[in-house]
Amino acid sequence: MDVNTVRSDLLEEQEALDNIVSILEPVDWLQPTPSPRWSVADQIAHLTYFDKAAITAITDPDAFQNLVSDLMTMITAAEDAEDYTLSSYREMNPHALLEAWRNGRRELAEAASSLSDKDRIIWYGPSMGSKSFLTARLMEVWAHGQDIVDTVHIERQDTDRLRHIAQLGFITRSWSYINRGLEPSVVPVQVIIQSPSGITWNFGPEGAADSVRGTAKDFCLVTTQRRNLFDTDLLVEGDTALEWMTIAQAFAGPATDGPSASAND
Repeated sequence: MDVNTVRSDLLEEQEALDNIVSILEPVDWLQPTPSPRWSVADQIAHLTYFDKAAITAITDPDAFQNLVSDLMTMITAAEDAEDYTLSSYREMNPHALLEAWRNGRRELAEAASSLSDKDRIIWYGPSMGSKSFLTARLMEVWAHGQDIVDTVHIERQDTDRLRHIAQLGFITRSWSYINRGLEPSVVPVQVIIQSPSGITWNFGPEGAADSVRGTAKDFCLVTTQRRNLFDTDLLVEGDTALEWMTIAQAFAGPATDGPSASAND
């Protein structure tokens, strides 16, 4: 899989979410989502801001470093950081915000078209290979899209684009520990999950005593912290696998715990 494949799948994931939000009524954009303090509009605003940041990271690394410095001064207070990234978009009506997101996506696609498999992009933390960089953007679209569909009660079709997110969820296992100031576990864990099309995806060494089994969607929901492990049908074998699944975090930023288990379970 090369960077152009990831870029193409990113475009498809963005378009799939566009098809959902473009039919929403203005009042729907104001609904609160599972992300504290964030409305549906804020979810799209977040994607728009970081698409713009991604464009700058690709095209002008020095200017991006300045963006990072400005944002890092806000990180000490989560609400201040949110205001910094979202405030200008919160002044827009849904139509204007949707157009801003679309314009940013087009510019990002154009900037990403210049990337090769060997390129590295500076980001919020260590630099990333071009494929991982665009995979992270795809993961963000899918994960924030999940917050939106959960809010407006719209079902969306699962696709094998989830493989990108599942792989990211697997390779960020050590990051999930490091981000919490913990020593990463070296105990092998195998992940065996079924894709939406029925293909079995395997990550990790075969025959590992610890394992995670289930659907790709459930694995992606847990590693992007959109569902509590115990609200999915994932089968987790072994203490190490269980420990990982309870702290898994496939995205950058401060360590977070994700949603609590449903009160009905």
